[in-house]
Amino acid sequence: MDSEQLQYCQTALTALKQELELEIADLELSARPVQLDQQAVGRVSRGDALQQQNMALANLEQCRIRMHEVLHAESKFGVTEYGYCEACDEVISLPRMLARPDSRYCLGCQSVVEEAD
Repeated sequence: MDSEQLQYCQTALTALKQELELEIADLELSARPVQLDQQAVGRVSRGDALQQQNMALANLEQCRIRMHEVLHAESKFGVTEYGYCEACDEVISLPRMLARPDSRYCLGCQSVVEEAD
């Protein structure tokens, strides 16, 4: 990867980090505990609120995992490891890095990792 491509990936990574920070803040509000006051909210509405809270909690967890990946990718810029697969040490393809700048693995190794999960 040349310096211009690295700069583009670093900019994309920074933008993704900012987007995730906003999304995490929003989801933390949505995942607050649901009030159990049935006088103010009927059973069906309370059930919907609980379901929305559970969905927000699941989304929040996924955002936090992705943020961890972004921070990990950012840490690789300083040691010139960015863009290399953590499993096989081969260069990760540029289209993959442009699509997902927080990638840890090349496509082949990513498939192996996902099959193992």
